[in-house]
Amino acid sequence: QVLLVESGGGLVQAGGSLRLSCAPSGRTFSSSYMGWFRQAPGKEREFVAGISGRGGNTAYSDSVKDRFTISKDNANNTLYLQMNNLKPEDTAVYYCAAGAGPLFSVYRSMKDYSYWGQGTQVTVSS
Repeated sequence: QVLLVESGGGLVQAGGSLRLSCAPSGRTFSSSYMGWFRQAPGKEREFVAGISGRGGNTAYSDSVKDRFTISKDNANNTLYLQMNNLKPEDTAVYYCAAGAGPLFSVYRSMKDYSYWGQGTQVTVSS
């Protein structure tokens, strides 16, 4: 069974930082493209950031660009999301996801991802 396990969520004040981690188990994702999505209460799940299988290409939503950084440690089979200058509107459950495809492509649509974690809560207080 393939599992993606997120960690690093929590409560932080506006302007603070958090780093989320996603550690797959059951298989290696070193050559898989991966991404972070989030879902706030009463809203649909949305794309946050994505990274290609080799890690050389990234993409961000406009709302987090220049504040969040996605990275992928293929040697340790771990995905990260560094979140700086957090805002109350960043409050959501954050999910990591993975999919198989071209090594240099980044995907923004949920339908392109086959594996999902259970999510980690991020709460930003004002």
